[in-house]
Amino acid sequence: MAGVGGRSSRAAGKRGGGAASSSAAASACVYYATTGVLVALCVAGAYLLTSTSSASIAGPDDGDKAAAVTAYRHTTRSSFAYEVTREKAPPSPPREPEAEDGALGKEDAGSEEDGGAEQERGSAVTAAAVDDPHAQPDLDERGSGGEDSKSDAAAVDEDQSNERVRVAASEATAEEEEDAAAATGADKEQETLDNDQEEEQQSHLQMPRATVEERNLDGGIEEESIARQRQSDEEERMSAGDEQPGTGILRREAQEDEAAERQSDEDRPDQEQPEEERSSDQSLVEEDGRTLVEVESDPGQEDGGGDDKAAESEHKEDTDGSGAGSVNHNVVDTLQGEDSAVGAGGDQSAWTTQRDQSHREKDRRQEDAGDGNSTDGEEQHEWRTCNVKAGADYIPCLDNEKAVKKLRPENFRRYEHRERHCPDEGPTCLVALPRGYRRPVEWPKSRDRIWLSNVPHTKLVQVKGHQNWVKVSGQYLLFPGGGTQFIHGALHYIDFLQQSVRGVAWGKRTRVVLDVGCGVASFGGYLFERDVVTMSFAPKDEHEAQVQMALERGIPAISAVMGSKRLPFPSKAFDLVHCARCRVPWHADGGALLLELNRVLRPGGLFVWSATPVYQKLTDDVEIWKAMTALTKSMCWELVTIKKDRLNGVGAAFYRKPTSNECYESRTRQQPPMCSDDDDANAAWYVRLNACIHRVPTGVAERGARWPADWPRRVRAPPNWLNTSQVGVYGKPAPEDFVADYQHWRRVMDKSYLNGLGVDWSRVRNVMDMRAAYGGFAAALRDQKVWVMNVVNVDAPDTLPIIFDRGLFGMYHDWCESFSTYPRTYDLLHADRLFSKIKDRCAVLPVIVEVDRIVRPGGSIIVRDDSGAVGEVEKLLRSLHWDVRLTFSKNDEGVLFAEKSDWRTELAAEPT
Repeated sequence: MAGVGGRSSRAAGKRGGGAASSSAAASACVYYATTGVLVALCVAGAYLLTSTSSASIAGPDDGDKAAAVTAYRHTTRSSFAYEVTREKAPPSPPREPEAEDGALGKEDAGSEEDGGAEQERGSAVTAAAVDDPHAQPDLDERGSGGEDSKSDAAAVDEDQSNERVRVAASEATAEEEEDAAAATGADKEQETLDNDQEEEQQSHLQMPRATVEERNLDGGIEEESIARQRQSDEEERMSAGDEQPGTGILRREAQEDEAAERQSDEDRPDQEQPEEERSSDQSLVEEDGRTLVEVESDPGQEDGGGDDKAAESEHKEDTDGSGAGSVNHNVVDTLQGEDSAVGAGGDQSAWTTQRDQSHREKDRRQEDAGDGNSTDGEEQHEWRTCNVKAGADYIPCLDNEKAVKKLRPENFRRYEHRERHCPDEGPTCLVALPRGYRRPVEWPKSRDRIWLSNVPHTKLVQVKGHQNWVKVSGQYLLFPGGGTQFIHGALHYIDFLQQSVRGVAWGKRTRVVLDVGCGVASFGGYLFERDVVTMSFAPKDEHEAQVQMALERGIPAISAVMGSKRLPFPSKAFDLVHCARCRVPWHADGGALLLELNRVLRPGGLFVWSATPVYQKLTDDVEIWKAMTALTKSMCWELVTIKKDRLNGVGAAFYRKPTSNECYESRTRQQPPMCSDDDDANAAWYVRLNACIHRVPTGVAERGARWPADWPRRVRAPPNWLNTSQVGVYGKPAPEDFVADYQHWRRVMDKSYLNGLGVDWSRVRNVMDMRAAYGGFAAALRDQKVWVMNVVNVDAPDTLPIIFDRGLFGMYHDWCESFSTYPRTYDLLHADRLFSKIKDRCAVLPVIVEVDRIVRPGGSIIVRDDSGAVGEVEKLLRSLHWDVRLTFSKNDEGVLFAEKSDWRTELAAEPT
């Protein structure tokens, strides 16, 4: 095309006169000669710079030299592909500081990796660059294939030099043609020249692109975006003085070319947008990956001294003078062998799990097979208020109206509509606060009165007020301590039960009690005075908010029903089971419900039935009494006595469960039948009721064959059925494991939790250990005025029987689902290695939302986990406006203490 332009110019010169032609020819010769000299100097300079850069990077041996050439080849490929293929790209938007820090960190880490053979490494380098757009060019990699690297580099250098020659020649020709056309003023020739110049520029841009695609320069179009990001990173490092030797010239050349292109570019190609999104996502991941976010220290606090240096990071905030600033390093004290424990994949031959036994869990594992887990903690979540009919009392697994509508009439007869029906996915909305909510009344005053605004329900006042359940007085709900069967107070009734049967012995022989149909749980609330802990439960039914009132009072309770499934407790767990007008049809369906009580009652334990069939002679009462008499005899229960409480005008029947199998074997009619050998009595999570009797253990080493030691000795001593042949949860023989766990939590409690975290224990009453093992955490708190709900996860070793045997209580639960409690019912949650375990089965976000649901405003959580899990939890809690009071890290173990605020997003519209 240049030749055509030259001929046109000469023709115009002839028409313009001989003098003009001679002058133009002379000027052209001089210009061509000068241009040639400049081009030669540029080529020589480029070759010299290339040799200098390679020599400065290369090491003393051949291997290092090959590696340096390879590094240079990748750098020039990235820059070259960027120069010849990028079309109209404006400057990239500035990145967040966190993203820049993360990028630099990844570059430092990447410089230490060893490389393989160059041909084998090419695809891996490309994938890594796409995944990490902030990664620096692999200038420090070491690999083989030196000769191939040098030949490839030489080819690229030659292409780049030739390209620069072509660009310079094109520019010189264009300038000559413009001068000649201006001298002659020939519009037609000028128009032809412009067209030719456009075609030449298009040809110039297309030829290198073909070369890039033909040589497959580490990813083609994707490499453009990667190179662009690298150039941006290199600019930032140069400005900060972080440039590597030997690469500054190359980077400055690329930056100058990029700056020239940016001045003429106007639009960004559409295909480059995904790379920007990946860059943004990568920055977010890097921000999430930080171990612990700093908590601003109190300016008045002094440096912790030498002890603080032992920790990787320690951040404190003491805003209430509670001593949070003096954290003892035992806060991260861990049990030896915890990482290799049974629950983490060790020998599980001695332990079963509820997950393996549960019918529901088996079905769900099949449905969820192949589904990946989301990492919600890596995304910003926009919080909203739950728009549900239950409003501020929303319990996701008990207020699932869609699931209840699908039930058949026979399901309602078995009370299945009151059972758990969890949503397919855990809710991520927030439960609203009741209007006028106030911080709860502290224990023990809360046993007798609570704020009406916190539980704004008065139906029970109208229905049960005459039985002294609850009354209204100004801003308070008052609890006189009465019940349907003990109108004149629970304490008198409790003493009446102990005087009726010698073996009751509250607080010694009888320590753990189950109260069925508890109402507002006054029976369990007053049993605390006898050193007895009571698991109270009642359904969420027309007795409005009865369990919610119990928990607000500081009395342990859960929402549950005697329906079609087993209760979430192990077998042989309770010392005594109590039913005071609990409205349960024990004799129906072959006695299935009473047989469920037989399962959870300890051999030799008592069932106390205080109901009208015991002491009244109405027709219905007489029929029920006859049915109960026949059923209890067939179950081999002994009717110990029937006593009447003259003050309250009620009576109670006392039944004792047998301690041997002789009665079962001597029955003339095997009804109810004995359970089959494969029916695990401890399996309870979503297991349907089976109207059968489990055999009583009789061997000395079997659990339940002997009554536990009296309280409080039983809390310290390992159960007699734990033997040294069993491997404990932490890898030691089971009895040693038990003792080590107890000592561990006593040490952590005494040296850290009670004084070091800043917990105001005067405001703590309802406590939950979200992942209990042996119950050591709860045992270490037994001298405090608190009670602890020990939750054994369905996928963890089944240690709940041990917890009951030592005089504590708890239940099975799956934290991938909502807990069976009302909102705002716990003061303190303790999560020991929960979140790192739960991530294998479900997302962390719904679990944190559930934590936020059940913790009271002003309540708190203690998280002990690996640093990554602690960081993820901290980020979510901060987004929920929790006050993260302390984070602490040592040896990749983290501890977090955070307090819930009163914050809630704006209220949602009223449900339709």
